[in-house]
Formats: sequence, structure tokens, C-alpha cells
Amino acid sequence: MVTFFLVVWTGMRHKNYEKYRKIIDAATKVFAKKGFYNAKVSEIAQEAGIADGTIYIYFKHKDDILISLFEEKMQEVLDNMKQQISLESDPLKKIEKFALVHLKLIQDNKDIAEIIQVELRQSSKFMKNYHNIKFFEYLDLIGHIIQEGKEKGLVREDILPGIAKRAFFGALDEMSRFWVLSKKPKYDIETASRQISGFFINGIKK
Repeated sequence: MVTFFLVVWTGMRHKNYEKYRKIIDAATKVFAKKGFYNAKVSEIAQEAGIADGTIYIYFKHKDDILISLFEEKMQEVLDNMKQQISLESDPLKKIEKFALVHLKLIQDNKDIAEIIQVELRQSSKFMKNYHNIKFFEYLDLIGHIIQEGKEKGLVREDILPGIAKRAFFGALDEMSRFWVLSKKPKYDIETASRQISGFFINGIKK
């Protein structure tokens, strides 16, 4: 009997997750196409192939969908970035790898990039009220690399990781925004990542 209920419960969880995934994937497409403010819950439901009311079983409102989407995608980005930079032992090489992986993610995930670069920033409610832990973790990855560089004698002692990580991310973020808003970007991934990481490394290394 216990086994029977376990199988049924597992099946229910699997079905629920499938619907949740459909909603998240549909919202990604609708938000990127129409913009967060112009998008309607009914349009997300239509894209997901479910009834409008089904969405409210999983999410309280449209803002909740945006937050869930962002957290889920940021976790994927975090996990991928950690895995990629772990392949390098030299902190300066890690900076180069970070720039390349970050910009490649933006290029390969245009819908998500547009939501993060444009839609989230237009939501003052989101920016003020949501404590973005995963984004801070992402910034801290850069800070840890810089600190590691200092400990290994590769980065100048006067460099403050808290400032440097924001400066580096800011350059990558601006290039990402440029790609999202440009119909035909002028620069390829390798050139952009190499130049940005090069400027940064030359400014902080001993």
C-alpha cells in the first residue's frame, strides 16, 4: 500500500512539474515578445496550452512568474559558470573564461537575455522589493576570483574586490545590453570577451 501511494504521489509531482515547466517556458517567450507589462496571463496560458486558471495554482500573479523565471534561469547560469571557471587554475584565466561564458550565454539565450536586460529593469517593484540573492552570488564569483588573484600575487594589493567585481560585471552587462537592443551587433563573442577581460586584467594585475 505504501508503495502504491508513493508511485501515485511521484506521478502527481511529475505532472505538476511538467505544467510548471510549460508555464515558465511559455512566459519566457511571451515576455520576450510582448514585454512584461504588455503580456497577459491569458497569453501565457495560451502559449502553454493550458487554462488561464491553471496558472494561479502555481503562481500568485504575473510578477511571481517573472521572479520564478529569473531565479530558475539564474541558478542555471550560476551552476554553468562555476563549472566553467573551475576548469582554470590561474585566476587571470578565470577572468577571461568568465567574460567568454557570460557573453556566450547572452548570445545563446536571447529570450532570457531580453527579459533580464530590459524587462526586469523596467519593473521598479521588482528592483526595489526583490532581494536578488542569486545575482549577488554571481557577482561574488568575480570577487572570489579577484581575491584569489591577490592571494597568489597576481593582482595588485590595492584592488578592492567589492568595487572591481562590479566594474567588470558592468562592462559585460553593457555589452550584453548592446547585443539585446541591436539588430546587427558589430562585435563577435570572442572579440568582445577578449577585449573586456583584457582591459580589466591589465588594470588590476601586478
